[in-house]
Amino acid sequence: MWSGIGTAVWLLAAARLGLAQGPNQPTYSNTSSSGDNLVTSPPFYPSPWGSGSGDWAEAYAKARDFVSQLTLLEKVNITTGVGWLEEACVGAVGSVPRLGFRSLCMQDSPVGIRFADYVSAFPGGVNIAATFDRGAMYARGYAMGTEHRKKGVDVQLGPVAGPLGRAPEGGRNWEGFSPDPVLTGIGIANTIQGIQDAGVIACAKHFIVNEQEHFRQVGEAKGYGFNITEALSSNVDDVTMHELYLWPFADAVRAGVGAVMCSYNQINNSYGCSNSYTMNYLLKSELDFQGFIMSDWQAHKSGVGDALAGLDMSMPGDVLFDTGTSFWGSNLTLAVVNGTIPEWRLDDMVTRIIAAWYKVGRDKTQVPVNFNSWSKDTYGYLHPAVGYGYGVINEHVDVREGHGSLIRYLGSKSTVLLKNVNGTLPLTGKEKLTAVFGDDAGDNPYGPNGCGDHGCDNGTLAMGWGSGTADYPYLISPLTAIQNEVASNYGSIQSVTDNYAYTQIQALAKQASVALVFVNADSGEGYINIDGNEGDRKNLTLWQGGDDLIQNVTAWCNNTIVVLHTVGPVLIESFVDNPNVTAILWAGLPGQESGNSIADVLYGRFNPGAKLPFTLGRNREDYGTDLMYEPNNGVDAPQQDFTEGVFIDYRAFDKAGIDPIFEFGFGLSYTTFNYSDLTVTKANAGGYTPASGQSAAAPVLGNYSTNLSDYLFPSDIDRVPLYIYPYVNSTNASASYGWNDYGNQGTSYIPPGAQDGSPQPIVPAGGAPGGNPGLYDVLYSVEATITNTGTVAGEEVPQLYVSLGGPNDPKVVLRGFERLSIQPGQSTTFHADLLRRDLSNWDSASQNWVITNYTKTVYVGSSSRKLPLSQTL
Repeated sequence: MWSGIGTAVWLLAAARLGLAQGPNQPTYSNTSSSGDNLVTSPPFYPSPWGSGSGDWAEAYAKARDFVSQLTLLEKVNITTGVGWLEEACVGAVGSVPRLGFRSLCMQDSPVGIRFADYVSAFPGGVNIAATFDRGAMYARGYAMGTEHRKKGVDVQLGPVAGPLGRAPEGGRNWEGFSPDPVLTGIGIANTIQGIQDAGVIACAKHFIVNEQEHFRQVGEAKGYGFNITEALSSNVDDVTMHELYLWPFADAVRAGVGAVMCSYNQINNSYGCSNSYTMNYLLKSELDFQGFIMSDWQAHKSGVGDALAGLDMSMPGDVLFDTGTSFWGSNLTLAVVNGTIPEWRLDDMVTRIIAAWYKVGRDKTQVPVNFNSWSKDTYGYLHPAVGYGYGVINEHVDVREGHGSLIRYLGSKSTVLLKNVNGTLPLTGKEKLTAVFGDDAGDNPYGPNGCGDHGCDNGTLAMGWGSGTADYPYLISPLTAIQNEVASNYGSIQSVTDNYAYTQIQALAKQASVALVFVNADSGEGYINIDGNEGDRKNLTLWQGGDDLIQNVTAWCNNTIVVLHTVGPVLIESFVDNPNVTAILWAGLPGQESGNSIADVLYGRFNPGAKLPFTLGRNREDYGTDLMYEPNNGVDAPQQDFTEGVFIDYRAFDKAGIDPIFEFGFGLSYTTFNYSDLTVTKANAGGYTPASGQSAAAPVLGNYSTNLSDYLFPSDIDRVPLYIYPYVNSTNASASYGWNDYGNQGTSYIPPGAQDGSPQPIVPAGGAPGGNPGLYDVLYSVEATITNTGTVAGEEVPQLYVSLGGPNDPKVVLRGFERLSIQPGQSTTFHADLLRRDLSNWDSASQNWVITNYTKTVYVGSSSRKLPLSQTL
């Protein structure tokens, strides 16, 4: 508990929320109160209560029945984390033993179960985006969800749509999917459906415009020598927010995601977990999100302010790790008792959590937590933060279920063939001498899990670093897989895995009939710094002298194949046109089967069909956006203005008229394809009707006592040190908690309307999970004929782009795709639907989507720059 929370702490969020506007009418300003050319974050209150809309009705009925049985203390227990390292999972809330409801387990990560043994290490999100395959996205999500479920996890902390990938150097871009919002939206939706079909709550993160690691947390930044007092503010205009960054979260909500994690950064100078506009208006009102919002770890900034702004669960519960202090816990109990937080708001928090629990079937699929995040030992402390309690902490349950074969398949399916001169690939395995080069081809000398959270770049790169990782059960290196391939054909293979062994590299390259060079570029979360890369990359170059390695090999071998294991875009101009580089592949972050996946492609068992989920430019400046590496606002919050608007990645290249080396959506195959016969058919959709009417009044589920003596610590409780409990220490709130009797005075900081539980207007762009149902009406159906004109079976990804036609619109935007498998000489039909949302722009004045009068044009082709088919709507 927090035992001395003063007025200043409780008011912390109020100053950042902007309290001048009235409830239910957010309006954007183009300037901040100081006159800077920024955007402020308008307040929006009250926090919308869940209605059970969409397919949530049954879950809400069960949840409300359950919550109606809870005491005030039990409700607080479910919303508040118990503290860092206090339970087996990275996050846990309190339990309700009386009703058999155990503590919920929240666990990283978006690529597998972090801190656990006998689990799988899946490909990164960026790889799954490269597949352009909905089935692959779902399969990976279902497999990850199954493993989390069997370890006892209730909430998988993933998938990721923030960062979206505004700047190519962003440290955690690889955890997400793509800088294109449609590709990310489809990726996150199918992943969520897979995870939740497996019986685990998915948590979409990090909400929102969380686009770099630098300055995301004050303490972290100070650790790197930056003297700032507040976290970075991502300043975004209304149109950009809707047309770019909110788009994939709308898909996540429409897919039924149970949880959303608010982010560390500020959005328009209001912290992500204190921001009533982003949480109450965008997420809960406009997108009609029915699940719960949890804080990122230590992103909770205030007690009353964050609760009223829409936060539903505090993670990990303590203000700072292992302090035993909390903004909620006993303080939330007190806030409800004295009326500062209305009872309906607490009821809504708990209902949202329990409804998500029921929606994915946790009442039927939950198993006891059988692993421990803090130790691989069988026995240890049950509460490791304080060395308290002792017993079995890890049952070493193997939950992999043969997922290695799926991971191998996904690794191959996500490999992008960028260059292939005169059919260099596939290889036969019978080449006279195969030479393999590069540290990235081999094993980490410390072992695959030898660096905490994979915070090093030793050996082959198959995953970035940070909390978005999982331990490898094994990691097949490219060298191992290629050795096995060549040896099975009784061929000859040699290798040099020291990038700086120049003499040995030259000697082997001279002899090689084919040289395979493996290079990489890594990144990750901000608490880890590798060679000056503080989470974010400091440049787009290859790591460990990769360019020099390629140059040294190609100087002596005229048949050099380059394989890129990278977290995102890298600069390849120094070698892409080198005539001795006969093939290039981007293999990304393929997970535990990395070597086998690339060998399957290199030796023709898998015909590559993946496409780039980002653009490969000629230089860093071509991308048009960059990270902030130095604070720009003195000791105050760094101000990062997203002045580029919606123009990131390929949209920026198109706008500037810059030719990339390889454009978004590009990817070759061992066969060839032809596009023909575009047809666009108008659907019989009705008109668009803005949502209207009012919600029901906020339900109040049960009554509570206003006598603080009813909430004192029980005399018989075995109190774990530093554990966050809902009980109060004293009936003298002012003396014990520094509360200053907010129930009777000092309530002027409460935002207007924040405590109002009466029926509220439904916003025009809302009305159902994901937004107004009319946005998802099909307006046109698009078809084209795709023919395999080569000699082998292959997979192609036809892509549908649209020009919205306005002067401020991108040249084209992705709106659909389909991965097709086609036999040689055969044709198949590509089909994609255009929804009303696909043809709309956001109108800030009406706070709704509109189809403008500008001419709309449909394009179909194999990439964002190769669009042979077009038709005007």
